[in-house]
Amino acid sequence: MRPSGRLPDQMRAVTIERNVAPKAEGSCLVSFGKTKVFVTASVETTLPSWRRNSGLGWVTAEYGMLPRATDQRTRREATAGKQTGRTQEIQRLIGRALRAVVDMQALGENQITLDCDVLEADGGTRTASITGAYVALVEAIRWLEARKLTKGPVLRDSIAAVSCGIYRGTPVLDLDYLEDSEAHTDANFVLTGSGNFVEIQGTAEQVPFTRAELNSLMALADKGIAELSVLQKAALA
Repeated sequence: MRPSGRLPDQMRAVTIERNVAPKAEGSCLVSFGKTKVFVTASVETTLPSWRRNSGLGWVTAEYGMLPRATDQRTRREATAGKQTGRTQEIQRLIGRALRAVVDMQALGENQITLDCDVLEADGGTRTASITGAYVALVEAIRWLEARKLTKGPVLRDSIAAVSCGIYRGTPVLDLDYLEDSEAHTDANFVLTGSGNFVEIQGTAEQVPFTRAELNSLMALADKGIAELSVLQKAALA
């Protein structure tokens, strides 16, 4: 039995509320159970120096956790003067995931920055960030299109992410913190809405996993991403 009482292939309750920050070109509040991430998308018509005059746009991301997103207060990284390796790794993952479905030439010489701030952490903050960031990204692209600042269809597909793992010998979908902290295998899957893989991060924490178990995790990921894609479409309708 999972701590939450869910079935092995059952997601937590997922909600996506968009346009929660009216001053931003795109925004949403995404919840995977108790995990909550606030995402804004900001459009800039200037690019990094290495990208200028290329005819191509750019999509990037920043990620952070608020001090009381966890049970005990976490010190703000700004006060330490640098980001942790975990923070850098997660925001690079978010950026890579989003760029995988964006036609940079069609985007034109515009930059979209996705800011993902974790309000409450209960496992799966990076997967929730990617899933919500896509919704905010779509809103920002619509903002650009309304002003005729793009050069054709910008998005190739949708993108979402979900975690899977081996918990007490059973493959399960969408790990919360209690499961994540005990899982023998923990994996994050980033897939497009059409089911193509963008990235897989998988680690055996204690006992090495088999090819059959990996196949089971991939099947669970397919199911979870399909459900998330439906929710994204409904939020953007």
